[in-house]
Amino acid sequence: MKVIIIGAGAIGTHLADLFSKIKQDIVIIDDDEDKLERIQADYDLMTIHSSSSTPIQVLKDAGVKRADLFIAVTRDENLNLSLCVLAKGLGARQTVAKVENAEFLDPMVTHAFNTAGISSIIYPDNLAALDIINGLKLTWVRQRWEVHGGLLTLLDIKVSENCKILNQPFKDIFTHDSPYHVVAIKRGASTIIPSGGDMLRTGDYVYFMTTREFVPSLKHIMGKDDETEVKNVFIIGGGKTAVRVVNMLPQGMTAKIFENDTRRCEQLIDLVDTSRVMVINADGRSVANLMEENIKSAQAFIALTGNAEANILACITAKQLGVSKTIAMIENMDYMDIAGNVDIGTIINKQALTASHIYQLLLKGDVRNMRNLMTVNADVAEFTARPGSRITHKKVSDLNFPGEAELGGLVRDGKGMLVNGDTQISAGDTVVVFCHGTDIGQIEKYFI
Repeated sequence: MKVIIIGAGAIGTHLADLFSKIKQDIVIIDDDEDKLERIQADYDLMTIHSSSSTPIQVLKDAGVKRADLFIAVTRDENLNLSLCVLAKGLGARQTVAKVENAEFLDPMVTHAFNTAGISSIIYPDNLAALDIINGLKLTWVRQRWEVHGGLLTLLDIKVSENCKILNQPFKDIFTHDSPYHVVAIKRGASTIIPSGGDMLRTGDYVYFMTTREFVPSLKHIMGKDDETEVKNVFIIGGGKTAVRVVNMLPQGMTAKIFENDTRRCEQLIDLVDTSRVMVINADGRSVANLMEENIKSAQAFIALTGNAEANILACITAKQLGVSKTIAMIENMDYMDIAGNVDIGTIINKQALTASHIYQLLLKGDVRNMRNLMTVNADVAEFTARPGSRITHKKVSDLNFPGEAELGGLVRDGKGMLVNGDTQISAGDTVVVFCHGTDIGQIEKYFI
């Protein structure tokens, strides 16, 4: 498979990392030589230094005629769109363009772009907003990832001293019929794919797979009964992501947006539903301002400024003021490990979300909803088992499945169920795979 990436920024670099794991023929093009040198030092790929002044020759030199996937992720959305149209005309099989304008998500506009040769339009702020809204549904969970509308759910939960299954070997508390499946534990800098002798410790982050009906009982087992539902949300930073979030808020939720810039506040009033959203021209990092607006009434706090340090500190402050759910936008990849080790709740990174969304386009199996979980250096994805595929030949215990990958659950005939050693996967099943230390391309081979 041949992949051409235009743009060596954070998204392009993250894509290079993901695609290099499955050993693809990668070409990355940018006009910044320093960025290209850093990428080439870290990954096995080809780089081309070029401006956009001679795009046709550059694309031909990159081998666009043989490209299975052409990805344009520069900061210029118009350039991304035009290059994708050009690449398709020159022979690229699939093209993906990153945009910064919500209007491009309109179905009629998307259809027009598809007709022009652009296979997919990616709007990072929309992906981030969807992730944030999903996270607001459960205050006691750091991250929440749903399969088939919630038939299966992967929950990332911090283990507190109130947890009712602390320091007990899994083999003593979980059976084949248990409604919960621990697929991974993050302990310090280590990620553990658990066996029967492992147990939970205070401070761990544990990834549970379960079905919709057992989420409330898992909340009880994890000692989170005191956590309440989100009704009031405080947001600092009135950018595009904030607008998408408040316009997606479920019924029953209200929000206050803190924005320093007076002109932006005036714009926000025209962009949001002011019957549910209050726009406040003030610094949301100020404790005095938060107290004045009654931060004690908020169940969720979302930091969406363009400054990672400010977002981390703001979430720490909100936690200290008693807010249950905190969410921080971390744009700088260098801060991801720091943020993951600080108790600030959910971390949102638009670059990682965008890269994960694009990455699944290259996988050959029927894979969707793929996600790279940076805090545990793992991938999680939904695969659909094809007729005659290797995954359907034997029971799970006899498949010789890679040791650092877990089959968390499956959906069959509209019903979610967990996977154990006795499970026989059938063609048409949608299977959730958690993969750490083994590239997801290797897992894909079981499903095709």
